[in-house]
Amino acid sequence: MRRILFLSLSGFAVCVLFSTAVIAARNLAEYPLRVHIFQFNGYSHYYHGGGYGGITSLDVVDGEGRANLYENGEPRGFDFRYRCGERLRGNPGYETYPAKWKKQGKELEILLPQFGKPDSFDPCDLVVLMKDSVYFRHNGLTGEEPAAKFKEWMVKHQYDPEKGKNEPVAAPEPAAAGAPGANAPK
Repeated sequence: MRRILFLSLSGFAVCVLFSTAVIAARNLAEYPLRVHIFQFNGYSHYYHGGGYGGITSLDVVDGEGRANLYENGEPRGFDFRYRCGERLRGNPGYETYPAKWKKQGKELEILLPQFGKPDSFDPCDLVVLMKDSVYFRHNGLTGEEPAAKFKEWMVKHQYDPEKGKNEPVAAPEPAAAGAPGANAPK
């Protein structure tokens, strides 16, 4: 009887360990899109363990926010609701999260990096409302502008997070009149 119980528990432990490894290991090639989160709010829900000295742990976090999606070289803003097993984190600077469509135009899955575990991610689902504009940050404030205008900025500054160009390049200054190259054919 003890042997059967031990084998059952051992099998269960192996299944849990294997399923955790499968969840943590993600093939980034399956996440070709990039998402830049600008604003969000979140509500943490905790599971309270029972008994004396019960353990309290994070169960789920949900909320809403605003972000940009980069798909096929095109930027598009969206508003979203989310429900994650981990806390959502905004993107400082121009950092983006890998993403893929779960339901085209309606639901995205993004990957949140796990702290202290390189190449390990936690998935998070975003229910989205797509826009024809994009969000941008200027002087600490979030603004909105037409996607076409933002795309011009992306081209000018060689910014394309889908292709690993994660930091914009300063645009070259126009040559001053009389400077070398100022009258060179274009």
